[in-house]
Amino acid sequence: MDDMPGRTPDSLPALRAGARRAGFTLSCEERTGNLLALLAATRPGGRVLELGTGAGEGTAWLLSGMDSASRLVTVELDEAVQSIAREQFGSDPRVTFVAADGGAWLEEYRGDPFDLVFADTWPGKFTHLERALALVAPGGTYLIDDLLPQPGWPQGHGAAVERLLAEIEDRADFRTLRMDWSSGLLAAVRTAPAGSR
Repeated sequence: MDDMPGRTPDSLPALRAGARRAGFTLSCEERTGNLLALLAATRPGGRVLELGTGAGEGTAWLLSGMDSASRLVTVELDEAVQSIAREQFGSDPRVTFVAADGGAWLEEYRGDPFDLVFADTWPGKFTHLERALALVAPGGTYLIDDLLPQPGWPQGHGAAVERLLAEIEDRADFRTLRMDWSSGLLAAVRTAPAGSR
């Protein structure tokens, strides 16, 4: 069975061209993107958080699954790279772009929780994990990718991935699923109020 998506967001070629020009090589893999679109589509009027806009491929997939009442907040440290996504989606009223350090944003955010949190960068995954998980609404999903060995992983990163997976899977307030697929994914769904252990 071919597990590549049958349809892709129309904006992907322009986003990929912009990423190449910027030398950005860490864009969302297509199968992960298809899963993002599917998860976004399960929550009409949903609130979505993306940590790590990059050049906007994940953003494109999320927006392709969201309905008109859904809202996306996407956070990126590198404003120059994020500008590629802003150019494509800046006029879409469903998305709010934040140019900031993801860890600092997580520490300062005091708004409503999110139905879907996609942590595609270190803050919210390898740092500030507790804060990111606290922002997942009851029944909401936390998704992380790039858990299988990747080119350019720093020495010892495999052990950091295993510690991260064990920490999330040890929680009583989330139901988890590891996926040895795409770039390596973990999905966790909140089954109890934030802070329950």
